[in-house]
Amino acid sequence: MRVAVVGEPGGWHVGRIVAALAARGYESSVVPWATLGARISRDGDTFLPEPLAGSDVVAVRGMPGAGGHAARLEDVVFRMDVLARLAARGTRIVNSPRALEVAIDKYLSLSLLAAAGLPVPATRVAQGAPAAVAAAAELGTPCVLKPLFGSRGRGIELLESPQAVAAAVAATGTVAYLQEFVPHEGWDVRILVVGAERFAIRRVAPLGDWRTNVSLGGRPERFEPPADWVSLAVRAAAAVSAEVAGVDIVPARDGRVLVLEVNAIPGWRGLESATGCDVAAALVRHLESGF
Repeated sequence: MRVAVVGEPGGWHVGRIVAALAARGYESSVVPWATLGARISRDGDTFLPEPLAGSDVVAVRGMPGAGGHAARLEDVVFRMDVLARLAARGTRIVNSPRALEVAIDKYLSLSLLAAAGLPVPATRVAQGAPAAVAAAAELGTPCVLKPLFGSRGRGIELLESPQAVAAAVAATGTVAYLQEFVPHEGWDVRILVVGAERFAIRRVAPLGDWRTNVSLGGRPERFEPPADWVSLAVRAAAAVSAEVAGVDIVPARDGRVLVLEVNAIPGWRGLESATGCDVAAALVRHLESGF
């Protein structure tokens, strides 16, 4: 099994995956996103660089895109297209290009979660400040404004009034993705689905903050989730067609258990530090399962 790990050399997760592959006797190559290319002919595309073209499996690590807004859009579209063409040729991509495209888009992924019957927060998506204010009026304030594309809690704002919603949307000039603010007890749960294996942590928010993201100072703790929460995570991963997924679940103070979002390129550094589990080894076991 020849594996191309698409990501940035020197990245912690990339290093963990490469080491886990080596421990199982597999050769691997790290392929930086910026090196992806293609030659087009009547006989079909030839993909670049060679380690990518010659791989049996592509493990995706990190999310593509660089530069300003327009450049980033072109980068993302081209890079995802390359992965899709590789998949069409028969190369196994984990996660699939479709899963990556769905999970990075908060509107599309949450819509699919809701359509699959999963409990999700009340959410409104609107364009422009007037429509966003009207959407916030339906949700009630405070409400949460999130970037449509984004991860690790970056760009999330708690907005206390319609005026704050109008100002925030006018400042960003982007689509407004608004969710009800869900009061909780200062923690949520990340369940990591890796093929047939499951891992979990509780993420405790820093003192005085409602956000639990480890990247923002949240504290990861070992946690054994109830079986029905694990079932929610598995169903959520399936709803976005992800073989590997980080599913965020929050138990609300009002008794609801809600699926907040699904990450198709999940981090697990905090999880490993809290649990001692070897997630990279589980990932390699999952890659082996296809052969």
